[in-house]
Amino acid sequence: MSPSPSYPLSLLQLSFNQDYSCFSATTASGFHVYNTNPFHQLFRRKFPASALSSAEMLNQTNIIALVGSGSHPLFPLHKVMLWDDQQGKCIGELSFRSTVRGVKLRRDRIVVALEMKVFVYNLVDFKFLLKLETVANPKGICAVSQASDSVVIACPGLHRGQVRLEHCALKKTSFVTAHDSGIACLALTLDGKFLATASTKGTLIRIFDTANATLLQEVRRGSNAAQIYSLTFDCNAQWLAVSSDKGTVHVFGLKVSSAISEHENTRSSSNSDAASTLSRASLSFTKFKGVLPKYLKSEWSFAQFHLHEASRYFVAFGHQKNTVIIIGLNGREPS
Repeated sequence: MSPSPSYPLSLLQLSFNQDYSCFSATTASGFHVYNTNPFHQLFRRKFPASALSSAEMLNQTNIIALVGSGSHPLFPLHKVMLWDDQQGKCIGELSFRSTVRGVKLRRDRIVVALEMKVFVYNLVDFKFLLKLETVANPKGICAVSQASDSVVIACPGLHRGQVRLEHCALKKTSFVTAHDSGIACLALTLDGKFLATASTKGTLIRIFDTANATLLQEVRRGSNAAQIYSLTFDCNAQWLAVSSDKGTVHVFGLKVSSAISEHENTRSSSNSDAASTLSRASLSFTKFKGVLPKYLKSEWSFAQFHLHEASRYFVAFGHQKNTVIIIGLNGREPS
């Protein structure tokens, strides 16, 4: 629903936790935390007249990374405050020379994005580990893998349309030329093996192998430009969900599962059927090569959800089979 004048326009940001079991909502006066299945509010914290730009949860724990927002923030815009909700206080902080644009957590790392840099710290003791240079990144775009035996960080590279991949355990850096236009959104699989990217144009989504920075698959969201709000892999890298300002959520069947099979020898039969259908559709157009527009030969989504365009939607996959979770931000604070 579009914002109503009877409600304050104070809902600022939504963010899922690492396994999509919960999400947080930041407001002009604190934050709310919700369980996704079953859906209900877990708790809320009020900080009068103190807006937050970010409340990044650490899995299902009571630890939340908070960043201030607005002209009179409770926490400075250039600091990340580690909040322990059980104790009801901050238990640590990281301070920077410029505004914090984004924060990502895993059990052993905290990744902080500024406009031109990304910093990596040990979560337990805030020990500095790594600094990554980026192109201008005002939205603080970055992602980090969650597997305990692999730390992969993805962020914008040094040039427009480029993504930097940092394999921390291997001390290896690689660059992916993902798009001609700037990076609008990116996502990693939980194990960090695959990367999905979208550009500011928002028509094509590309999936890469992070080990060798090679393109594995390209799918099409649409033919008209769109702003991409979120990209999300399911836990088995069989599906990819994409939300945009067109009020749509697209779900794509992925072919990268064939790469996984080399290691795990698993593949979803439903995904194979979807891929076969897409292949047959593509073959049916081959005789028109050079006649039909390029987008008719593209890989299109397996499923679509059409929603109200007035809201900004974020999408994830539920723990139940064939479940998609969609949350919308329309500026109205939850009651």
